Amino acid sequence: MKEYAIIVAAGSGSRMKTALPKQFLELAGKPLLMHTIEKFNRYNPQMIIILVLSEEYIQFWDDLRRTIGFDIPHTIIAGGKERFFSVKNAIDSINDPSAIVGIHDAVRPLVSLKTLESAYQTARESSTAVPVIALHDSIREVDEAGNNKHVNRNLLRLVQTPQCFELETLRKAYQQKYHPSFTDDASVVEASGVKINLVEGNRANIKITTPEDLRMAESMLMHS
Repeated sequence: MKEYAIIVAAGSGSRMKTALPKQFLELAGKPLLMHTIEKFNRYNPQMIIILVLSEEYIQFWDDLRRTIGFDIPHTIIAGGKERFFSVKNAIDSINDPSAIVGIHDAVRPLVSLKTLESAYQTARESSTAVPVIALHDSIREVDEAGNNKHVNRNLLRLVQTPQCFELETLRKAYQQKYHPSFTDDASVVEASGVKINLVEGNRANIKITTPEDLRMAESMLMHS
């Protein structure tokens, strides 16, 4: 079973408050996105990497990687209006029925090799694998009226990526009509009636969405 990585980098990154989408911002001397691609290549040098970009930034990325000399092989696919359609475009480009596919946020460059190994291995054995971590903070649920109540944090998990699946499981799931409740790939697959298996993620695997996140990631890289 060949391993594939769909790296989703089609977002605009409005919360970063920069003209350039966050996946292209510099992190420890090179674009954040390059760190992410390098991590998957380090885990498996034979990994087939599919990069999903907003169409308006495809040429920008091509020029950037040539200028820097970034030569890890990858295929570029144009993204869609919503993440759902971006992922679907990438899935439709894969013609290997036995593929194990991991779908990863481009702005999570600090995923560990251990998490990658665990997620891909579990998907290979059990069709699905989603990395999660336990919550340490207390949690309160707030309803539309502003009322709030305590929630047992021991029953909750924070979801990370890569979320890994057998290709045919993904194909079936992404034949569904898009719904706003599809916030990640696990929610799409679950809606198709498939059980989601959880694996242990890593706390450093943060999603970089704000300037504070970027500074934190820089510090983690410097001390890793």
